[in-house]
Amino acid sequence: MRSLCFFFAVLLAAPASAAQAPDKEEWIQLFNGKNLDGWIPKVRGYAAGDNFGDTFRVRNGAIQTGYEAYDGPFNERFGHIFYEKPFSYYILAVEYRFIGEQAQDGPRWAVRNSGVMLHSPPPASMGKDQNFPISIEVQLLGGMGEGERTTANLCTPGTHVVFAGRLETRHCTKSQSKTYHGEQWVRAEVMVLGSAVIRHMLEGETVLEYELPQIGGGNVEGHDPGAVRNGELLDGGYISLQSESHPVEFRKVELLNLAGCMDPAAANYKSYYVKSTPAACRY
Repeated sequence: MRSLCFFFAVLLAAPASAAQAPDKEEWIQLFNGKNLDGWIPKVRGYAAGDNFGDTFRVRNGAIQTGYEAYDGPFNERFGHIFYEKPFSYYILAVEYRFIGEQAQDGPRWAVRNSGVMLHSPPPASMGKDQNFPISIEVQLLGGMGEGERTTANLCTPGTHVVFAGRLETRHCTKSQSKTYHGEQWVRAEVMVLGSAVIRHMLEGETVLEYELPQIGGGNVEGHDPGAVRNGELLDGGYISLQSESHPVEFRKVELLNLAGCMDPAAANYKSYYVKSTPAACRY
């Protein structure tokens, strides 16, 4: 008969379960650093899934946008690449930088300009000639070498939010960030709590916060008018990275899910969850 010491040794050697480490954050790597598995491109003028001109590619461990294969001017062929699964409550982190020169005929406002779209509809639902998904945009801007130019701003293609206690109908709202010049890497984080609160963060500091993202407003073309239900709150959706005519790289795209099992008795309980999904619990 084996000794009690043997059984205690086995227990001590066993890996800790999630319930034994409820505070350990489990980040999901949306980008695997090697290829575009799990991502769906949608370029204006082309069907979802058609990565026209190799607009989105992986170079040196980063998702990169580029326009070398475009036949002539950029011609407003704005693009987005969508992660394959939707989310609702989470923290998203991206590490990005702007490189090179803008594509021929790219709009002036799009110099060193990209973004991350939140609460988007499925990419297949976008019209072939649709320019932007109806969504919330965390606008990413690079400095121009001098002067100030904030990043992690808010833009609202086909949407509105409540900002500072009132409905905000401006298309873009500046954050309180500093300016990042050159080709330096920047880590931006955004906390999304369904339709309640969205918070933009840089270097551990909140630079912009707003509430109640909802359908409304303009700045979207080529979409299905039936998809516009003004005032409808956006509680979740797809995440996409933008291609707006200036080359940009994303070397990390990771997500901390904040929705899950909130029963401390479950094996997969996490103390940082804020949205309960009882069906996810494992005992």
